[in-house]
Amino acid sequence: MNWIELKEESDIKDLLERLGYFHDGCLREMHMWTGTYVNEDFSMTVPGELDTNVKMLFQRQYSNPSAIELLFESVTGIHIIPTPENYDSIIRDAIILKSDDNFYWADDYNFQPEKGIENGVSWIAAKKLKGREANDWMGKQNRYGENE
Repeated sequence: MNWIELKEESDIKDLLERLGYFHDGCLREMHMWTGTYVNEDFSMTVPGELDTNVKMLFQRQYSNPSAIELLFESVTGIHIIPTPENYDSIIRDAIILKSDDNFYWADDYNFQPEKGIENGVSWIAAKKLKGREANDWMGKQNRYGENE
């Protein structure tokens, strides 16, 4: 499946409605990488632009789509809170919004970017956001890494 770039408010609204605002879903996996790396000769390559990217895989208890992958490019902020012991990791309702040239995903519909980490919710912000269905990626198997 090809990536679909979210650009307009209507793109965001359509995706959220198709996903039921992530209701009865979960963040299954997350993978982060940068454009910075050390070469074989130990020299370092450091891009001059925002170079952090994140892929997130969500699964949900509904079909069509049952799983979706979001790709955040040029990440400007991230705050992920692990679920405490004796609590579930079910997403009740999440939000995607665009504010100040950033796309935000947060696991609380009432998220306000200007409050940042004060919200007490998990969130990510990036300059670009893409999505694609991943309906074949259901179940326990890890897709971004080893099962160890």
